[in-house]
Amino acid sequence: MASYLDFEKGIKQIDDDIANAKIRGDEHAVEILRKNLEKEITKTYKNLNEFQRLNLARHPDRPYALDYIRALLKDSYEIHGDRAFRDDPSIVCYIGYIGGKKVIVIAEQKGRGTKYKIMRNFGMPHPEGYRKALRIARLAEKFEIPIIFLIDTPGAYPGVGAEERGQSEAIARNLFEFSELKTRTIAVVIGEGGSGGALAIGVADRLAMMKNSVFSVISPEGCAAILWNDPSKNEAATKAMKITADDLKELKLVDDVIDEPVMGAHRDKEGAIKALGEYILKQLDELEKQDIDDVVKNRIEKILSIGAYA
Repeated sequence: MASYLDFEKGIKQIDDDIANAKIRGDEHAVEILRKNLEKEITKTYKNLNEFQRLNLARHPDRPYALDYIRALLKDSYEIHGDRAFRDDPSIVCYIGYIGGKKVIVIAEQKGRGTKYKIMRNFGMPHPEGYRKALRIARLAEKFEIPIIFLIDTPGAYPGVGAEERGQSEAIARNLFEFSELKTRTIAVVIGEGGSGGALAIGVADRLAMMKNSVFSVISPEGCAAILWNDPSKNEAATKAMKITADDLKELKLVDDVIDEPVMGAHRDKEGAIKALGEYILKQLDELEKQDIDDVVKNRIEKILSIGAYA
């Protein structure tokens, strides 16, 4: 059963009318309603505000990392463990082929349903997850395999155990190591890009965002609580923080915005998967034309330019 957001009430009503018309066997009504549905979808999604895009980024039906991996990666094999503590299910690592090109994918994975949400820790990695990502990245560097990072997390796990095992060190280490990694890297925010939890696998030659994804230093709810101590300010915080793909592209903090299907990735998963796959292959082709030393040099220069607006 489809899940609908508050601003999708008009779409839900027409979907319900179509379902009822099908039960009645009224094909003429179904045809008319489908045309009305297309118009309603176009009207609804044409001018989404920041808060609506935030809700889309968190939509429970939105494709997660494993949806993209299973659709795009051929002859794939999962790699487990940080070789120090344990295997963190919040971070998944695969080796395989996209469009005939060998790649390693390192991704943050949320879960569907209570059992898998708990197993994946709601997409919030522990330090051993980030250390697993670093181990696999070094493997990719050794064998000169490009890395694809898929970012989708509300943030790094803030539990006591995670802090005791060095959460901040693990994130900082990845920022340091990934900035000089001698292999080609592409990072894409596919849903939520939550603070350091996203940055820990977000240092790359190309940083892109899906159209309805978000990237922020703190959640809007956290921002509203700190600045106003008022949950009714969540929407105002979302707008002020400039967390959408278009805002961050304008600020030159991300390189590209990947268009989603008109109905959003949650209503057209195949279209979203196709768009991401095409983007990855295009960027890999461009990066492979450059000498690896130039690739690393350009990456470092890009990182050092962040925050320099004068």
